[in-house]
Amino acid sequence: MNKRIRLFLYGMTGLLCGMTAHLDAQERDVPDNRYTTHATLIGAGRSSLLETYLSPLEYTGPQLTFLRETLRKTHWAEGRVSTQSLLGGYFAYTQNPVRNAEDMAGMIEYRTGWHSNWTLPFRLRLMAGGQIGAYAGFVYNTRNGNNPAQAKAGAELSASVVAIYPFRIRHVPFAIRYQCDMPVMGMMFSPAYGQAYYEIFSEGNYDHNVRFTHPGNAPTFRQLLTLDFPVKDYTFRVGYLCDVRQSRVNALKSHTYNHSFLVGYVKHFQFIKRKDRQRNRLIM
Repeated sequence: MNKRIRLFLYGMTGLLCGMTAHLDAQERDVPDNRYTTHATLIGAGRSSLLETYLSPLEYTGPQLTFLRETLRKTHWAEGRVSTQSLLGGYFAYTQNPVRNAEDMAGMIEYRTGWHSNWTLPFRLRLMAGGQIGAYAGFVYNTRNGNNPAQAKAGAELSASVVAIYPFRIRHVPFAIRYQCDMPVMGMMFSPAYGQAYYEIFSEGNYDHNVRFTHPGNAPTFRQLLTLDFPVKDYTFRVGYLCDVRQSRVNALKSHTYNHSFLVGYVKHFQFIKRKDRQRNRLIM
């Protein structure tokens, strides 16, 4: 081969290697806080309700659930802090043991929180932090003529832990995640035993209807287990949600046990400046 041709090929090879290294360095410089994950899930399952304000019996039946999540890394602590927001709710149609009365219940809830992130061996990622949230809902009993409904409302501060494990099967990426959230303190609305709603709102008969809650009088926790997997150019998610809400205030007992199987899709977004190179980087 001609010497000039060899020098030309060597030069082009070096130039291409240098350009590739330069582009890789630019991609590594893109901050993680420009990547956001959105997930939308719907599901169905079983619900168990107890509201002694309405009935001493436990009601059980099917329920529908939805959950909307946004997860994004921030620039705090050199990118080791992520922020998460969760919007969810459910509707349940339940019956008493003898099937002669029904409870219809619904709730909507919003929570936002912040987690510190650690990457451990075997690519395991741990997150721990706190959340603040609020909820509102109702329980309606079709059999009661007096006091047929119970209003649900409150706000809470929760501790939250998350574990994420990405893995591959035949070069196909998967991610399994477990999250547990537990309220540690908050406030909730509750009528007193035997108190009618018209006494509260029409007559102004306040009887400790806003109560401070903690794990002693309102042991509550939520567990979420999910699996992300790709199908062509899309990412799907399946999961299981265990939502346990309990309280014992104003001489009234209440619990809601929801077990739901979820399915939905995940979208990943990246916000880049003109000087940044695009790349496919998932934060989950």
